[in-house]
Amino acid sequence: MGKRILIVDDEASIVTLLKFNIEQAGFETDVAYDGTEAITKTKSADFDLIVLDLMLPEMDGMEVCKHLRANKIDTPILMLTAKDEEFDKVLGLEIGADDYLTKPFSLKEVVARIKAILRRSEKTEEANSLSMQIGHLIIYPDRYEAEIKGEALTFTRKEFELLYYLASHKGKVLSRDQLLSAVWNYDFVGDTRIVDVHVSHLREKIEPDTKKPVYIKTVRGLGYKMEEPK
Repeated sequence: MGKRILIVDDEASIVTLLKFNIEQAGFETDVAYDGTEAITKTKSADFDLIVLDLMLPEMDGMEVCKHLRANKIDTPILMLTAKDEEFDKVLGLEIGADDYLTKPFSLKEVVARIKAILRRSEKTEEANSLSMQIGHLIIYPDRYEAEIKGEALTFTRKEFELLYYLASHKGKVLSRDQLLSAVWNYDFVGDTRIVDVHVSHLREKIEPDTKKPVYIKTVRGLGYKMEEPK
């Protein structure tokens, strides 16, 4: 069985083009034409990636994304947006999208992005086989889960990947650009807000006092560092 891609778009012509090109690249596809149908299909079948249009009837792409992540469905999402639509890429990524493309787009680029996202997901799954502990924080990479003092924590996919990357480089100062490159790969170099937003969210979940962090330290002028609490 090949990788299964769910295409979610209400424009039949775009669906036809995406379906043809994605299948030509060796993937299986399924289609949903609105947000409600997309959520129904993700409940009844497993997908390896979702190509999700922002503007949809019934429920827009942002709401679909938030719903999936709130229900612990961490399938990678490639968000599609029209050029004249308001879309804050930081907000989109913050709620759980993995990447985004602006219409009109090259169909070759869509396929390339899909392959890149799937490669990143596979590498993460291969690398993440053992639990790791830092202070009271225990990370279970293969399950995309963590707990602190026995209490389960909830993360978006990117929050978890950032946490895991910081933990894997414990004691090392990592610049925002390094973190952008490692966790978000090739798309957001220079837009360091996304790192700061995600670090802030991680601190809210793991730090005893967010004003005096003991796990994720800010190294002024350089970046962030994960430390063993003292």
